[in-house]
Order: sequence, then structure tokens, then C-alpha cells
Amino acid sequence: MGPVRRPGGGQIVLALALAVSACARPDPAAPPSADEGLRLLLANANVTPLEPIPPAPEVLVRLGQALFFDKILSGNRDIGCSTCHNPVYHTSDLLMLSIGTGGHRPGGSRQLGTGAFTTRHATDLFNRGQPGWRVLMSDGRVAMGPGGLETPLESALPAGLSGPLAAQALLPLLARVEMRGLGMDELAALPDSEPDLVFAAIVARLRAIPGYDTLFGAAFPAVPPESISIVHVANAIATFIGDRWGAADSPFDRYLAGDSLALTDAERRGAELFFGRARCAACHRGPLLTDQEFHNTGVPVLGPGLPGGGPDVGRAVVTGRMEDRYLFRTPPLRNASLTSPYLHNGSLRSLEDVIRHYRNAAESLRNFDTVTVDPRLRPTLDLTSARISDILLTLDPVLATGLRLSDSDVTDLAAFLRALTDPASGILLGDVPPSVPSGLSVLDQ
Repeated sequence: MGPVRRPGGGQIVLALALAVSACARPDPAAPPSADEGLRLLLANANVTPLEPIPPAPEVLVRLGQALFFDKILSGNRDIGCSTCHNPVYHTSDLLMLSIGTGGHRPGGSRQLGTGAFTTRHATDLFNRGQPGWRVLMSDGRVAMGPGGLETPLESALPAGLSGPLAAQALLPLLARVEMRGLGMDELAALPDSEPDLVFAAIVARLRAIPGYDTLFGAAFPAVPPESISIVHVANAIATFIGDRWGAADSPFDRYLAGDSLALTDAERRGAELFFGRARCAACHRGPLLTDQEFHNTGVPVLGPGLPGGGPDVGRAVVTGRMEDRYLFRTPPLRNASLTSPYLHNGSLRSLEDVIRHYRNAAESLRNFDTVTVDPRLRPTLDLTSARISDILLTLDPVLATGLRLSDSDVTDLAAFLRALTDPASGILLGDVPPSVPSGLSVLDQ
């Protein structure tokens, strides 16, 4: 037998290196790690970090802030944009359905007075300055189409608006129940068919207030005072909203930015469910967590209905198509934990309620619990078998088959939704100006 040959030092090092390399090399048959699996789900749902919003000129933000809080824009001078979108209440108002002009007191304690409930819940305004938005409002009444901005105003829509958010800012000024009123002041007395006259009357009010001359002059130095129009008003309001109410520093946003430890175990499990088995990402996808499309999620009919009469049938209000009845735009979800109640009519109170509803939307609709409904709205709740059958005709296919979610799944999904909360989006008192140029009260009494 010949001598035993032992490897030299170099051979030993090489053998060790090859062994380590073999251990480190990913096994193509091995399942991905928890982080890899979640990031793959996010990629499939096209979820990427939100775009940073360039800072706006402070003089333009200051003008928009004054206009947003000033009740001079309403017919009766008793309500502003901030009444229903109050930063103290996370840019909404805590109500199932908002109460427009004629009401009094703020937030969830608001009383009807001589006013009425609006058709829909006041949506939050977080991240509405993101450039990815192409459809705003629950029925898509404001959208970027192939030819530019589209709204119910269409031919009367003024040129020069900065985008959908500016167009959206115009609509409450025309809505009688919201801001314009039903009286005989110079705004309410104008015909509904002449929106340009309403806009001109609002601008005339602003021009008569010396403080606004200064603000408009600083924000639009190249525009002569006599050329200031409703377009400048809308663009300034949109600039304020977009500049002040971004929300992109939640635990989930930090995870998207590369911090794999930003989510707790429960939040991670919820995210894996959300973008995986629970199929939430069928609608809640993309950077804004909305496909900006329209879906029927089996929500009960509640509220005063459309201004011209009839129930709120969602997207069909805009399109007139029977197949669009009860379809509403997918809402975004950042800061959802701050913006209860939920859905287009505020009919569900908690995140867990919404998730449980989605487990079996048809059954949830048939067994809707009226206890949580504002007593003033209970007479408007339509749970007749005919109405329920009509709603279920266009129920979204994802929900029509039901979602098999356990109670622990519901808990984890709610934990993930709370991980979408930006800690800087609490009670935003710093966004409330001490006064406005008209001298009217800033906060509702």
C-alpha cells in the first residue's frame, strides 16, 4: 500500500471555501425566506414606495390654507372645506355622512340645525397630492381621461387647473347641500346650470377682502388682481392639501424603503395575507394601495340618496350604466386606522368590521347590524330583500366567492392595516390657522 497523501494547506483552504460556497448558495428547491416571500408578493401587486412630493412655494400653501379654512367660500358663510375635512379629526369629520351648510358644532358632535346629511362620507385627504392619482371621489366624478380632466362640469370646467385634486376642490362649492346652500344669497340664487356665475361670485367675494389681495399677489405675482379666477382658488387649495398631508413614514413605508425589521410578526403575517391568500391586493395595489377602479363590495344603502332622488348607486351616477350600480372606487389605505368610520357611507365602524364583512359580503349585508348606525340615519337604511338582491347582482367576483379568513387572520390583517399609519398624522393642530382674512370663525362651534 502506498503512502497516504494529505492535502496541503492551500488545498485545505480551497476545500473549505468550496464547502462554504455550497452552503451559501441558494437551493432552488428551497422555499423563499419570509422577507423574500413578502417582497415577491409586493412586486406582484406593483407596490413601490410613494414618490416624494416636491415642496411647494410657501406663499401658495399659505393662500391655500386660508381658503381651505375660510367659510367665505360658502353661500351662507357658515361652512368651509375644513368643516368636513378637519385636520383635528385626521382630515375627515368622524361622521358616517357629513352634515353640510346649516349645521353646527364640529366633528362627530355636529348637529343638523337647518342643514342635511350629504350623500357620502367625507373621505380623508392624505396623500392626495401624489402624482399617481388619476381618479378621485367615490364615484370617479373627477378623473384624468385621454383628453385631460373630466368631471360632471365637462364643458364648464375652467382651463388651467393643476390636476384632479384642484378639480375636486371646485365641486363642493357648487353642491347646495354641501356649501352653496338653498337660500337667496348671491350664490344660492344663481341657477344650477350656470356654474361659471357661481365661481365668479365667489371670486368677487374674495376680491372684496383686503387680506386676500395680499395673499393672491404673493402667490401669483404675475397675475393682475382683476385676472384672479376660481382656477387660482382651486390650485391654491390643492397645493395646500398636497403639501401638508402627505403620509409616507408608516412602518410599512419604512419596510418598502428596505427596513426588513420595520414590521412586527403580526403585521408581517397580515401583510402576507393581504397581498396573498386574502386577495385584498386584487383591488388594493400599486403605490397608493388602490387600483383606482370601481367595485361593488356589498355595502348597504344608507343616507338621503342622490340630490335628484333615488338611492346612491355609485359609479352608475356618472356612467348611467346598469352594470355600474353600487360600484365605488377602491379607497387608499394609509392612515386608515385614523379615519373611521369606513366605506363610502361610513357604515362600518372598525377595521375588523370591514375585514369580517369581506369574509362573506352577501351574508354580512343580509345581517347588517343597525345598532352602530347614527340614529338620525337609521330611517334611511334600506335592507329590504329587493334592495339587497339588487346590490348583490353586481357584487365583485372576488367577494362573491367569500374569503376563508379565521379570527386570527382578521387580527393579523387589522395589525397590518394599522402598520399603514404615519405617526406624524395624528391631531394636526399645527395646520389650523389662527384666523382667516374674512374674519369668520376658523373652527366650528
